[in-house]
Amino acid sequence: MVQSEERIAELEPQSTQDVEAPSPRVSSIEQEQLEQLEEEERHIDAAAKLLNNGNVHGDEADKSAQARIKAKLKKEKSEQDRLMTEEINKLLNDMPLEKNVTCGFWLFRGAFFQRFANQTAYVLLYGIVGCIFSMTYAYFNGTITTIEKRFKIPSKNTGIISVGNDISQTLVSAVLAYYAGKGHRPRWIGFGLLTIVVFCLMTTSPHFLYGPGEDALALTKEFGAQPDENATLEAIEEQRAKTLCRLTGGGAECEVGEGNFAPQVLLFVAQFISGIGGSLYYTLGVSYMDDNTKKSKTPALLSLSYFLRMLGPAIGYALASFCLRLYIAPQLHPVINNKDPRWLGAWWLGWLVMGGLLSCSGIFLSMFPKELPRAAARRLVEEKRRRERLSLRQKESAEKEKLTVELEPQSTAEPKASFKDMLVTFRRLTTNKTYMCNTLSNIFYLIGYTPFWIFTPKYIEVQYKQSAATSSMVTGTVALAFSAIGVLLSGFIISKYKPRARYMAAWNVICAVLVVAGVVTYAFIGCPDNERSVIVNIHNSAVNDTATCNSACACDYVRYSPVCGENNMTYISACHAGCKMEHVRSNGKKIFYDCSCIPGARNSSFKRLTARDLAYDNSTWDLAGRSLENSASTTYLEQLAAGQATPGACPVNCWTQFVAFLSVMCFLKFIGAAGRASNFLVSVRCVPEKDKTAAMGFGMMLCSMFAFIPGPIFFGWIFDRMCLVWGKTCTNKGNCWLYDPESMRYTLNFTAAVFISLGAIFDFGVWYYVKDLKIFDEEVKEVEMQIVQHEEEVNAEKNTEI
Repeated sequence: MVQSEERIAELEPQSTQDVEAPSPRVSSIEQEQLEQLEEEERHIDAAAKLLNNGNVHGDEADKSAQARIKAKLKKEKSEQDRLMTEEINKLLNDMPLEKNVTCGFWLFRGAFFQRFANQTAYVLLYGIVGCIFSMTYAYFNGTITTIEKRFKIPSKNTGIISVGNDISQTLVSAVLAYYAGKGHRPRWIGFGLLTIVVFCLMTTSPHFLYGPGEDALALTKEFGAQPDENATLEAIEEQRAKTLCRLTGGGAECEVGEGNFAPQVLLFVAQFISGIGGSLYYTLGVSYMDDNTKKSKTPALLSLSYFLRMLGPAIGYALASFCLRLYIAPQLHPVINNKDPRWLGAWWLGWLVMGGLLSCSGIFLSMFPKELPRAAARRLVEEKRRRERLSLRQKESAEKEKLTVELEPQSTAEPKASFKDMLVTFRRLTTNKTYMCNTLSNIFYLIGYTPFWIFTPKYIEVQYKQSAATSSMVTGTVALAFSAIGVLLSGFIISKYKPRARYMAAWNVICAVLVVAGVVTYAFIGCPDNERSVIVNIHNSAVNDTATCNSACACDYVRYSPVCGENNMTYISACHAGCKMEHVRSNGKKIFYDCSCIPGARNSSFKRLTARDLAYDNSTWDLAGRSLENSASTTYLEQLAAGQATPGACPVNCWTQFVAFLSVMCFLKFIGAAGRASNFLVSVRCVPEKDKTAAMGFGMMLCSMFAFIPGPIFFGWIFDRMCLVWGKTCTNKGNCWLYDPESMRYTLNFTAAVFISLGAIFDFGVWYYVKDLKIFDEEVKEVEMQIVQHEEEVNAEKNTEI
């Protein structure tokens, strides 16, 4: 549900005379790549000729000439950048404030709002919105158990509800990205955020439609409940007594059926709507950022927005923890505390907070212009300079004149959005080898990463016997820190050194190989003590009617609540251990005794219950909850002679293995995050500018269809296959109580490694096809300046000879 931690990742030129009319593009991506390739080949030939003229002076002369050329090119490049900045600033001051570069709408426009029409304000606001958006998924995960308890929703239905957003993204993301990408993208993003606000309101609506519930109201002073200091203890004892071996009374009751179906429909529809807003936010927001910033700054800004979004889950879980500490009806006064199993927290409150934040930030985000003013000025200056360079080269030779005519900006405008053009666009994307290899790679990676995004806390609990709090803390803070470092560091390195596309594709292959190695390493980090410490002794009378130590205990519907026997073995519950009595010591610690399945061994480390303890502590209860102070004392010795147990699983020393697992996980989080920026840059540069937004939406559709929806289902099926003990309900099989740690460790990790390996193969395909792709504007400018420089050197030599 986390979505996608992490599920996964847009400029129309305008004329200075009429901003409303679409102006011609400089050229298509394929034409630019052809031009850059031909210019680079000419540059190499010119450099070879120039350097061959000095061969008589030996290698030192060659190196000296190369150094002079590089120094001169670097100096000219710096001068070019300085002059371009001055020209852009001058154009910004002189350029009239047209509609497409005006910030705000209706009454909310003017000089005050216009000062925020810049890339810094957009990146920060976009990242903050992403942080709030990702909070919604974390908050849903943090409150889902309370929602299940309030409306009696089975866990299987919860799984269906959680994939509602993936279903909607599969259906509409590609179409919405195509049509919205040709319009006013910030306004479309604002519309998407409005749908997410609707999602928040619909998710909280069951509380206002159906109220806190009669059970919750009955526990408040206003509805007649009387404060009782022992009420919570009695409720807890009643809950715990259901785990004992009951020779009479039929045992624990089975769980009742499903509750009202209407709240489940509301929750599913809300999730479905959120997928629409999510697809608009992710596809349009990133493409708008890329189109309105210098290509060299895109990686750093993209990494910053990723980092801000990563903070969302941690804040979302914190908000869930705070809200659940409040009673479901905060205006009432409950007579129980939040430790009582009947406590229901204010799960609905956080949705109002997040909905309010998203509505405000959505309005501000939709105020951004269709094109940022500085981006529009930079585009006009670049077009002007390009025409000047082409005009100078046109005079030199007929061949160059022909090349210039071919590369001259075309006057044909982009086709308007239509269903026919959308199909043509999608067909063009499916025939783009680089794009399809990259998309298939993402699909296999997402499937392979699914168990580590969704099931990591459960995996840590099963394999290394760490508490749920520790597991959540590790995945929510420690892993987040390494992911954030990887994203920020990689983004700033790419922005500073501007590696070529093939280097970035090679880095993605290296990251994939390292991730596969790390996942395989997971499979060999096990805890042998944990795997040998559990006794599964479930009596199935339908298969075997032979009497066992707990066959008369009626444990079929007893929930999983492990106990540690004095033989240092863990049993599924006190009932399964055959324990018929319980005693609470003066220090509050509970001990089970008269356990028929636990041998009465004398373990020096186990503090057994004695007759003296029973005599001094008046806190021993029989199966009916009656005090045993008047019972025959002779029965004490018989009961105490049997095995004894304490609540909780037996402690096992898995700390060393857990630290090793944590170290590998942090390394993989860092490596995986370090490849995000490079992967995104390759994915948006390998398609024509006009197809960028459509490509992101089409990729999201494919990832939702083949990864986000089937991935959790597939790995959930694998988890179920590893189950040793299932719970039971009145009508069906319940949740899994106990997993086979060893089988899970091998099956889960090797399966994930296979999918990630397939992704690495397609990453290698990206590396092969991406060799001629240009990522940064500076690459094109550098090639052009080098060609001009060599031509000047050759002309100077010719003039000297003449």
